[in-house]
Amino acid sequence: MRFLILSLLISLLSGCAQNPVTGSTDFVMMSESQEMAIGRQADEQIKKQYKVYGSRSLQDYVNKVGQRIAKQSHRPDLQYHFTVLDTPDINAFALPGGYVYITRGILAYLNSEAELAAVLGHEIGHVTARHGVRQQSAAQAANIGLTIASIFVPEINTMGGSNLANIVGGALLSGYGRDHELEADRLGAEYLTRTAYDPQAIITVIGVLKNQELKDAELAKQEGREPRRYHGVFASHPDNDTRLHQAVGEAEKNGAAHAHFEGRREFLAATDGMIFNDNSEQGIVRNNTFYHDELGIAVQFPKNWQVHNLPTSLVAVSPQGEAQLQMKLDESPRGTPGEYARRLVGSGAQVRSLDVNGLPAAIFDLPNTAGGVVFHNKRAFVLQAQGKTRNNLTAYRDDIISTVRSFHALSDEERQRVKPLTLHVITARTGDTFANLSHNSPLGLSAESYLRLINARYPSGEPQAGQLIKVVR
Repeated sequence: MRFLILSLLISLLSGCAQNPVTGSTDFVMMSESQEMAIGRQADEQIKKQYKVYGSRSLQDYVNKVGQRIAKQSHRPDLQYHFTVLDTPDINAFALPGGYVYITRGILAYLNSEAELAAVLGHEIGHVTARHGVRQQSAAQAANIGLTIASIFVPEINTMGGSNLANIVGGALLSGYGRDHELEADRLGAEYLTRTAYDPQAIITVIGVLKNQELKDAELAKQEGREPRRYHGVFASHPDNDTRLHQAVGEAEKNGAAHAHFEGRREFLAATDGMIFNDNSEQGIVRNNTFYHDELGIAVQFPKNWQVHNLPTSLVAVSPQGEAQLQMKLDESPRGTPGEYARRLVGSGAQVRSLDVNGLPAAIFDLPNTAGGVVFHNKRAFVLQAQGKTRNNLTAYRDDIISTVRSFHALSDEERQRVKPLTLHVITARTGDTFANLSHNSPLGLSAESYLRLINARYPSGEPQAGQLIKVVR
């Protein structure tokens, strides 16, 4: 036992390395080359899950701003990669090895290059301080410890042991989140100061994201969708956080005495024409109806269900999460819809062939699953629901079958609805208000709120004559 413990300690101590930011010794279990290799592999997975936004000019602009900040960081020789992802999600994140991602969803709510720099600077801070590496090393240490323990306590390899592993790993990592986020804020503020951006932009961005999150929770209820919240801890602390203000103030005090660059005009020019909310190439959801122009189909989900348009599937969840309905595509189905359904769910299922809005289809039913298969344009569209329990699914069978029966080919009128909404920069005129600018907006009843949010004028600000503002068309 003493020999094993000594070997474990030697293994753990050999994983110590100097932190590039603080100069202190951190516990890590990978080299910089391994860190970069992990980043490359994860980057491939990210780009399989999320499409890269197609605007070369916007990608180049974000990369230019990111590289400018990275050159002033504690790891300037690292090869950084900045990518805009084609998703309306409000997010930005970093992988080990210098891979930084920002969504067009969050870009829609920013209003200057300094604010973009604040988001990128924060993520670069995670990379330079090797936060991801340190978290992974802690998790590896937990696994090593559990492996040793399992030699003497075989029960650790049971299901209960798996839960124990999660608890131990969580305990090791529990102190990381808050301190790491504040450190990334502090580093981001420092990097902004070094590149002549105002470090106060970090606090501005947090305020913008807070407003967006609060208002969008209300809008999501009206529109029958999930709120578009920023998923990073960057937005979890308030903009009046004392430690955050201290970090930003320290960066300002240590910075050179020069004018700060805001870059509002440059940022608005770069994002002019950017897609807002859903991209029609991936299908769009309007009032819980899913439209897909390229596939030429539409399907109506229950009004009070939450619809998630994911890169590889479409998922709708019942109000309390008791049932989930997923739609998937098969490009080369065999046989009839009825035969396809029987292969999918087994011979014991009740399968009924029928015509759904002029399309060949079949409905299937089992105690723990229900749904249907619809053939259109040589493709099979599978709508399959499952419940947490048999009783949960029973309560939603009518909703599930109604969804299958709503499936239809797009009409010419519907094709006009699947065009993506885009941001456009205009110059405000005397007398313009967000109320009158929202008249006849494709954003409908929520238009005024959206315009205030994307222009950082929420809840009651108005545009000033001659000012550049964003509208949605």
